[in-house]
Amino acid sequence: MTVNELAKKLKVAPDTVRYYTRIGLLEPRKSAENGYRQYSLRDEERLRFALRARLLGFTLRDVQQILDHADSGASPCPLVRSLIVQRVDEMREQLREAQALFERMENALDQWDQMPDKAPCGDMICHLIESWNPSDEKAAALFRPTRGKGFESHNREPKS
Repeated sequence: MTVNELAKKLKVAPDTVRYYTRIGLLEPRKSAENGYRQYSLRDEERLRFALRARLLGFTLRDVQQILDHADSGASPCPLVRSLIVQRVDEMREQLREAQALFERMENALDQWDQMPDKAPCGDMICHLIESWNPSDEKAAALFRPTRGKGFESHNREPKS
């Protein structure tokens, strides 16, 4: 089957099939007649597997490792279990970070609710952001007051 036929069959873009071929997940043979890539049932199964694994959060590098294990005859299941534990831990951290960002954004909206819009002036670009006072300790620790004008990062040198 051709790139387009495989793509249509699995409901992906032809460029997806081409990309997976380019990175070595699929290994089509070249047609002697026209030089087009011909994808086999094995390629279809590998692409279907890769797409399913991606839906579970596995990276393409993970997918390649899993396929390498399977190709060598070894069970990829222990690797899959190990990798998904890593992905779950990463996802938990991303969720914590997203929740903290969401709470900072809501805090900013609450603080800005009754504040008027102002044009930029000599020492302020947007008074909403520059007057924002983080409510969580982690965010607040990144800033320190400077001469009564908003906040400044600890990483910057003090102004003289």
